[in-house]
Amino acid sequence: MPYSALEISNLSHQYGSRTALNAVNFTMFPGEILGLLGPNGSGKTTLFKIISTLISPTNGSVRVFGHDVVLEPDLVRRKIGVVFQSPALDLKLKVHENLRHHGHLYGLRGDPLTQRIHSALEQVKLTDRAADLMSKLSGGLRRRAELAKALLTMPKLLILDEPGTGLDPGARHDFWEHLDRLRTQEQRTIIVTTHLMDEAARCDRVGILYNGNLMALGSPSALTTAVGADVIFISTQDRNGLAKKIHERFGEQVEILEDRLRMERRRPHEFVTDLVEAFPGEIDAVSFGKPTLEDVFMHHTGQQLD
Repeated sequence: MPYSALEISNLSHQYGSRTALNAVNFTMFPGEILGLLGPNGSGKTTLFKIISTLISPTNGSVRVFGHDVVLEPDLVRRKIGVVFQSPALDLKLKVHENLRHHGHLYGLRGDPLTQRIHSALEQVKLTDRAADLMSKLSGGLRRRAELAKALLTMPKLLILDEPGTGLDPGARHDFWEHLDRLRTQEQRTIIVTTHLMDEAARCDRVGILYNGNLMALGSPSALTTAVGADVIFISTQDRNGLAKKIHERFGEQVEILEDRLRMERRRPHEFVTDLVEAFPGEIDAVSFGKPTLEDVFMHHTGQQLD
């Protein structure tokens, strides 16, 4: 078995009486992209702070390429690169100036630093914009500059917090193309938080974090298959009333969403006929299909992912 890039063992963290993480366990291997799905308050930010050595956990351990984040924080910091959800670039400086100042913080100087700046910009295809003021770049190009800054120190583990925030679909697609190249060509290990299902679907594995608990972990296809049923959506004028009637008539669990009802059911094509016949005139529309990652999230949490 290959050695681990990130090993999280029985990780828990408390803020006073509030539990932010509860006995979380998982392992990542080099060259893997892991996506974490979870709403605000699920524990994603706390997890990233612990991995980044910003805070120490209440219980459990985290090891980055074999180094403990509490006992060996300096060694861990040399292995990681972080892209925060909020931009961490000086808009009054040029692209290469932002990277140069970042390199100085890591003790890099002279030709070695210049070579690393060129390499980092080349990796994200931003070489031709090196002399541009950061304020002149689009949101997508700034995100690529953020990634170049994180790559400057040649980290083995990239930690990305909502990297698609603020990007249009085209820019997000390009950004993820860069991540795919880093994973396949550079063997970078990447852990990323997201609330966007198309981003999560591009990860090798997806973890669902909810109220500090890791509810599920697996490849996107394995997670959707494990739901074990198709998903039915029902549009009606009386969601609460119809949900109660369906439960009383068929004994099925019905979830009430903002604009429709949701059910999980095997062989839905047979059930839909019985459903429409049982409640004539009460159903405006009904559809069904294979579960998506959003359905996986609801299956494990009972909630929609905002």
